[in-house]
Amino acid sequence: MLLVESITNKIYFIRDHKVMLDRDLAELYGVETKWLKEQVRRNISRFPEDFMFVLSESEEALLRSQVVSIRNC
Repeated sequence: MLLVESITNKIYFIRDHKVMLDRDLAELYGVETKWLKEQVRRNISRFPEDFMFVLSESEEALLRSQVVSIRNC
């Protein structure tokens, strides 16, 4: 149950989608973030168009505030 809770805490709501950060996915799979992103780019045709995107500055700020709120719970 702890694994489910730790994953659930790493899901954020951005652009009307539930998302996980690349670093959290890499940690989950036990690989480096750099390697994960490289593999997605090399195999991009296997993923939906909106699978990966870059956050805007305002989205990054919102995400930081969500992470701080979760950690303070």
